[in-house]
Amino acid sequence: MSDFVIKRPIDFDLEQTLECGQCFHFEKIAEQDYVLTAYNRALHIAQKDDELVFYNTDKSDFDNIWKMYFDLDRDYEAIKKELLKADPKLAEAIEAKWGVHLLNQSFFETLISFIISQNKQIPHIKKIVADISAKYGDLLYEDSSRKLYAFPSPKQLENVTVEDLKELKTGFRAPYIKDAIDRVLALEFSGTDEASFRAFFDKLSPEETIAELTKIKGVGLKVASCVSLFALNKREAFPIDVWIKRIMEAKYFDGKDTKIPVIEKFAKEKYKDLGGYAQQYLFYYARSLKINKL
Repeated sequence: MSDFVIKRPIDFDLEQTLECGQCFHFEKIAEQDYVLTAYNRALHIAQKDDELVFYNTDKSDFDNIWKMYFDLDRDYEAIKKELLKADPKLAEAIEAKWGVHLLNQSFFETLISFIISQNKQIPHIKKIVADISAKYGDLLYEDSSRKLYAFPSPKQLENVTVEDLKELKTGFRAPYIKDAIDRVLALEFSGTDEASFRAFFDKLSPEETIAELTKIKGVGLKVASCVSLFALNKREAFPIDVWIKRIMEAKYFDGKDTKIPVIEKFAKEKYKDLGGYAQQYLFYYARSLKINKL
C-alpha cells in the first residue's frame, strides 16, 4: 500500500488537533509525526509544510475513515468568523489554537476514555487506554519501537471484571467502566456497532442524549457532554471542567466563582450550535496557559 498525500487544509494543524485533550489513543513519533488508532485501523500520519501524509493508506481508507475522523471537509474559517461575530473575546484563543479540528471519534472508545479521564492527567489517561487496548484489543501496528492495538469492542470486554479493570489502574472508575460495558452489551443503545450507536443518538436532541448517557453509573454532565461532542456530532455541546470554568470566570464573570449551570446557560446563549468549537479553543488555550486568572 502506498502513501496518500493531500494538501493540508489552511485551518488544520495535526499537533494541535491531537494534543488538545479530545483524544487519547495516539503516540508522537517526532514533531508533527504521529501514529494512532481509530475505527479498528492504525494510521501513521505526518504534517509536512502544506501537506498531510497518510502513510500506507489508500484512497478508500482516507475517504471512508480519515477524512471524516479529522473533520477535513468542514469549513473552519467560516466557523471562526461566526464565533468571532458572536464573541470577539474568543479572538485570542482562536488565534493561539487556530489549527484545532474537532475529531469524529467512535462512540464506545470515547465513552470509556472519558470515564477514565475523571480526575486524571492526560498522560495517565493515555496509559490506561493503551493498556486496556494491549490487553483486550487486536494488534494493528508494529514497528521497531512500538505496538499499537485497537481499542477493544464491547464484545471483547464482555467478561472483564471490576478487579480486572482495577489491575489496569482505573481505580474508582472500574465499576463505572464495567457498568458502561454491560449497558452497551445489554443493547440499551440499540446495538453494539458504531452504525447502531449513531443511528440511536442521531434521533435524540442534545438534552435527550445527555439524559441517556447519564444513566450510566459515574457518567455526569461533563463526561456526557464530551461524548456528545467528540463522538456523536452534537457540536453545540459545551463540556465544563476546571479549565473551562476558570477561563469563563476570568473572561466573562469578572473572575468570580460561578456555578456550572450559569456558565452552561451563558455558553448556550452566546455560541448556540457552535458551542463545541468555542469550548475546544478555550479549553486548549486555558490549559496551555495553565490559567488561574486572566
